[in-house]
Formats: sequence, structure tokens, C-alpha cells
Amino acid sequence: MTIHQATAARVTTLANGLRVVTDSIPHVETVTCGLWVDVGARHEPAHINGISHVLEHMAFKGTTRRSALQIAEEIEAVGGYLNAYTSREVTAYHSRILKDNVPLAVDILADILQNSTFDANEFAREQSVIIQEIGQTFDTPDDIVFDYFQDACYPDQPMGRAILGTAEIVRSLSPDQVKTYMQDHYGAHQMVFAAAGQLDHQEIVDLVAEKFAHLAVNRPKEATTATYKGGIFHQTRELEQTHLVLGYEGLPFGHSDHYAVSILSTILGGGMSSRLFQEVREKRGLVYSIYTFASSYKDSGIFGIYAGTGPKPVLCVDTVSYTHLRAHETVLDLVCRLLL
Repeated sequence: MTIHQATAARVTTLANGLRVVTDSIPHVETVTCGLWVDVGARHEPAHINGISHVLEHMAFKGTTRRSALQIAEEIEAVGGYLNAYTSREVTAYHSRILKDNVPLAVDILADILQNSTFDANEFAREQSVIIQEIGQTFDTPDDIVFDYFQDACYPDQPMGRAILGTAEIVRSLSPDQVKTYMQDHYGAHQMVFAAAGQLDHQEIVDLVAEKFAHLAVNRPKEATTATYKGGIFHQTRELEQTHLVLGYEGLPFGHSDHYAVSILSTILGGGMSSRLFQEVREKRGLVYSIYTFASSYKDSGIFGIYAGTGPKPVLCVDTVSYTHLRAHETVLDLVCRLLL
């Protein structure tokens, strides 16, 4: 067991490779905790694109100790909250609960990630639910446009594929495929258990070591390198608005300017006082919504602008946004000087 002392956070690596990170906040009465797994959409072969998200859903659909209903009832009976999400690089399972009920939250998290049954009937129902989710995303243009943008940035590679996959692929998956995928990718070395709130680090470490004793110890699998290419995509629909995303290659997490770019994003389009919001919406009235985003990955990144506007103002919005982007080097230099 290796113990590292950071600033406010404490990190302990268990014998099986699982890292436990805590941050004690004595003045609160709750604890938020969860398990982050180093696997997401970018780790999936094309023929099973979306399986990480399917697995995230199925983790809540029954274990050898609890039914799907019991999982929900036990956490909510004590006022707790349990949820999960899948991204392109990680899958996370997290809970928020009163400090005295932390053992219950950890027990449920350990249960769903080590003892899921992948019942065939539950699986069939959840396939239908996920297909409805895919349909809802397609019917929400300010949501689906980001999938199109991602694909244009990283065409024909895992980083560009949709997190949800397609309805056809989801229908084709079997419980055994999802179970095997979990066995291959949910090893202790690929996981971080994090907790923050009124807690004792050693108590959390002991609890996690006990509850997660049956995790596999397989090593992380390398993902295909993301290669930014960029491109143009458009789709015509009969809608009241045009949803525009304009962007270019950004920075990975480990880059020295990662935080500077985050500040740049806030300056350009991070709120009502940002330059784009003031110029495009407040001064010109061209949009209802406009903002910037900086998405960083392990080996790549994207910097972009989203705007929702009527069909006629699109060119003007594009021009104004580009004018502000042209000035980004000066702003970035200023941000870097402020950071240093």
C-alpha cells in the first residue's frame, strides 16, 4: 500500500491497484463519493460502439444481492442520490449521501460493479430504453449537433463516435458481450474511488478495501490515438433555428496551457459578461444562446463555439465569432502572463 500526501486531498493506492482519493471538508454534513473507470466511448471497437454506455445502464439493473428496485429504494430511503454517466474517456458511478450513511453508498457501488447479473429480461428492457434515449438525442438539435461536430473533428476513429452508439448496434448487443466487456475493462488499476465531505481518509480506505476486494487486477488497455482532422458537416431540417458549432483543435489535459485555455473560454463565452455574449446577443440580438467550450482529452482537445440562431443571421454570427477568435492569441498571452 502506497500513501501520497497532496495539498488538501489524500491518496492511497490499495494492494490491488485501486486508488482511493479523499478530501475532508469538516463543515458539511454530507459526503459525495464515486468510482471513476478509465474506459469510455474511445475504447470501443466500431462494431460495439455504445457498449460502455449500455454497461453503465445495466449496472443498476440488479445484482446477486439486490434487485433494480432495491438498489434505488435503499439509497433513496436515507435521502441519498445515486447516478452514473459515460463520456468518451471515463465512466463514473457516484453517490451523494449523509455522512453516517457512507458505508451504505460504498456497499451499493461495490455491489453494482462486482455482482451485476445482466439478467436477459432486464437487458431487453434497457435496450429499448437506450434506443429511446438515442431517439431523443436525435430529436434535440442543440444536443445532436455536438455529435456531428465530434465526428467532423475526429472522422473514422473512436474519438469521433457517439457515446450512445446507434440503435442498430444497441439492438445487436447481448448480455454476455456486455459482461465480457466489463470483465476486460473494469480492473482495479483502471479505477479511482474518490470521496469528499465530512469523512476520515483511513476509514474510507478501509471501507473501500473491504468492499472492493473482488475487483479484477487487469492492466488498463491503451486507446487508439486521437488524431484531429477537422471538417464541415451540415444537415437540413425544418426547424425554427440553426444550431452552429464552430471550432478547431484544442489542448490535451497535460498541456502547460490547459488552464489558460479554460480561462480563455470563460473570457470569450463563459457567461453573460463574456465577449461573445455581449457582442452577439446583447449588442446585436442575433442569438438566444451562445457560448464557448474547451474539451480536453488525454492526447487531444477541442476548442469551440456554439450558437443557436435564426437561419438568416448565421453568416453574421459566424463572422463576429471568427473576429473574436482571431484575437485569441493576444488574449491567451495575457492569460498566461496573469497565471505566471
